[in-house]
Amino acid sequence: MLQAERKKRRSSGGFLNNDNVVGYIFALPFILSLLLLTLIPMSLSLYYSFTNYSIGSSPTWAGIKNFFELAFDSTFGNSILVTIQYVVIGVPLKLVFALFIAMLLTKPTKAQGFYRAVYYIPSLIGGSVAVALVWKQLFGSQGPVVQGIQNLGAKGFNFFGSTSWAFVPLVLCNAWQFGSSMLIFASGLKQIPRDYYEASEIDGANVIKRFFSITLPCLSPIILFNLIMQLISGFMTFTQAQVITDGGPNYATNYIALNIFKEGFAYQHMAYACAQSWVMLLLMAAITGLIFKTSSHWTYYEN
Repeated sequence: MLQAERKKRRSSGGFLNNDNVVGYIFALPFILSLLLLTLIPMSLSLYYSFTNYSIGSSPTWAGIKNFFELAFDSTFGNSILVTIQYVVIGVPLKLVFALFIAMLLTKPTKAQGFYRAVYYIPSLIGGSVAVALVWKQLFGSQGPVVQGIQNLGAKGFNFFGSTSWAFVPLVLCNAWQFGSSMLIFASGLKQIPRDYYEASEIDGANVIKRFFSITLPCLSPIILFNLIMQLISGFMTFTQAQVITDGGPNYATNYIALNIFKEGFAYQHMAYACAQSWVMLLLMAAITGLIFKTSSHWTYYEN
């Protein structure tokens, strides 16, 4: 009887009373953005990667020519290597720093909310061009960081003049933007039952033992999530590399996203840039899939 009454109300209530229609209306902005800003551009990029195409010209079919040339492109190969170096060093450093600060901020204090807001600010402004310019000045040859290192005895030292050290300011700039990971870690820390720590204290476990036996295992799903998100973010690093080093010196910081930008807009090789972007996507998917495949060996779920 109740179902019959609901059907009667829907049939007499008009078009907008249909739950599915109302849901689609509210989801329409997301659906349109997904279609116009993601699916269609990705489809065009895939098509252009098999053509000879530059901005302002008509694409002509070229088959796998672009992908074949990529296999012998030393510049692109180098961009993959330096990007992997950046990710392997920068992502763990960022996560360790975020977890450390999160553990400090989960201790109850009167200004806990204020400190969280302050530590989150770098994540809001860290990817901007203005901050990259400030970072460039800090680590430049006349900047306070380099001057301090030279005063300690390293005469002539220069981050941006060395292929071995140029990536360090970029890694530190990325680690400085730890706010989002910190908040996620802080939320995960609050979900760990206090009973675990109380029982371990009764058993005589010290702080280090509790961290490795309780905190890390219980946080492992959060670590997995942050690892995947920061891995994707690391592969797409662009602003800092372009503004601070422009890929130099000698392509030491010519990361994949920056190399794709140069090929497409500076050299007008848009089809070649599209092919590089798809190789980057496949590389990110392979690494992400490998992490998910191995996560069952180190990720703990309480249920």
